[in-house]
Amino acid sequence: MFTLEFFQQYWWFLISVLGAILVFLLFIQGGQSLIFEARSEMERTMMVNALGRKWELSFTTLVVFGGAFFASFPLFYSTSFGGAYWLWILILLTFVLQAVSYEFRSKKGNIFGTRIYDIFLSIGGALACILLGAAVSTFFFGAEFTIEKQNLVGGASPIISTWAPTHGLEAFCCYENILLGVVVLLLARTLAAMFFIKTIDAGISFQERCKFMVMRYGIAFAVFFVAYVICLLLTDGYQWASDGSISVVSHKYLLNLLEMWWVALVLAIGVVLVLYAIIRTAFTKDYNNGIWPCGIGTILVVLALFWIAGYNNTAYYPSLIDAQDSLTIANSSSSEFTLTAMSIVSLLVPFVAAYIVYAWWSLTRKPVTPDEMSGNDHKY
Repeated sequence: MFTLEFFQQYWWFLISVLGAILVFLLFIQGGQSLIFEARSEMERTMMVNALGRKWELSFTTLVVFGGAFFASFPLFYSTSFGGAYWLWILILLTFVLQAVSYEFRSKKGNIFGTRIYDIFLSIGGALACILLGAAVSTFFFGAEFTIEKQNLVGGASPIISTWAPTHGLEAFCCYENILLGVVVLLLARTLAAMFFIKTIDAGISFQERCKFMVMRYGIAFAVFFVAYVICLLLTDGYQWASDGSISVVSHKYLLNLLEMWWVALVLAIGVVLVLYAIIRTAFTKDYNNGIWPCGIGTILVVLALFWIAGYNNTAYYPSLIDAQDSLTIANSSSSEFTLTAMSIVSLLVPFVAAYIVYAWWSLTRKPVTPDEMSGNDHKY
């Protein structure tokens, strides 16, 4: 039962879970991009402090996501993180800019003032969503790299993968990648508006404006998401055979949905939950729990996207230069011993998740209020 194939499937599942949680937590970055929607300095301060209580979660999840890829699928890690480094450096810079801004925004002796750091938070938040969306989209629409497989076993050169001179920036030459970046940004802003409704007590006017943002960005998200899904289902994908050879298959991702009915079901449930949360939050006066059905729906949708990218003998990282160099969960994974050892450690994940849930509850059990922000004890 516990074969190499089983552990490869299991670790792709864990990678999918981490990726889905990361996309949900991007509501923090989405919220940062909304802080100039505030009509007063007090509202902006409340928004920043509500997000500031959570900002470490998205940063930590990104690091864990990269670490899990490194341990379970090291060939992807060395190929993407090592080759498309301009794309990943830009992503990391947005998170570093976020950390610096939260740390120094309200520090005594801040010679730049809070507005400069608010601008950093707003720009960095928007860019982080777009860049991460574009990076994830390359799982479907590919990247320009080749792999020298003989160097994996002691070749004359230590270089395993070779990239286009742009080293990841070519991702923005594919409009589908940019489209998913926009989708992620709109979803993150929708989730952020729901988060503000849930966690900030700033009066009826603020709540109504947040509900309008949910409607505005939620509708835009739905339109752009449908457009991206259509592009995805119409595109060709790469499929690997038992002998390791890789071939192009027309409408591969559509076939994956049809052949893996359970993935299609998860996707449908996720979409329904997101739409339910958007509609009810926007049009129900006293409803303030939209962040939860929308968050769960987001996680389910992203899980389904990762599963159609990697399961059913699909190459999850297509090479646009040579199809045979595309990465699959079979040809890019760690050894059976390594995956087995890590799988034992992964049994601790539910305990870590329980701690995160408790920490979340502890930090948000009381809403952010103007009275709290009027004092000098607020952190951000």
